[in-house]
Amino acid sequence: MISRLVLASNNPGKLREFARLLAPLGIDVVPQAELRIPDAPEPHITFVENALAKARHASALSGLPALADDSGVCVEALGGAPGVFSAHYAGDQRSDTDNNLKLVRELQGVADRRAHYYCVLVLVRHADDPEPLIAEGTWPGIIIDDARGDGGFGYDPHFLDVDSGLTGAELPLEIKNARSHRGHAMRTLVVKINAVQTL
Repeated sequence: MISRLVLASNNPGKLREFARLLAPLGIDVVPQAELRIPDAPEPHITFVENALAKARHASALSGLPALADDSGVCVEALGGAPGVFSAHYAGDQRSDTDNNLKLVRELQGVADRRAHYYCVLVLVRHADDPEPLIAEGTWPGIIIDDARGDGGFGYDPHFLDVDSGLTGAELPLEIKNARSHRGHAMRTLVVKINAVQTL
């Protein structure tokens, strides 16, 4: 039974979201920074490999089960870029503003603006877990030139949810969580955790 796990992230928004979703399962979520665990390298070219590496790293250093995610925006006309490099698209400084400026610049004169957010979640029960729980989610949309909204983070101001006509930065949080890639992945993971917990 999992009663406590380490989150392989220092993002306060992710911590709140995961803690809220896992609380009904009786799982306490601890951020890796609280245990003085440094960020893991993310050298891989796929989301799932990066998430698995982060989860194993946090579990090995904490002795606890670990949850990690890797996510990004994938643009059709750019062959799936920024993809796994979404956080560093404009360089290592991790600036949302610079990343968005580069993305909009790359799409100048491009008619096809289809894109999707992608998220993969990996939960390992111990560092060498041969059967990690893996869940994924996607959120389709299009990239727009002009930023809209002051919520969200990352590419949200330029990511238009076509069904609502609002960007990720304009959507109310509850609606965003219901539609987003991370929300879909998290709900799938909760089902998998429930199945394991009841074995």
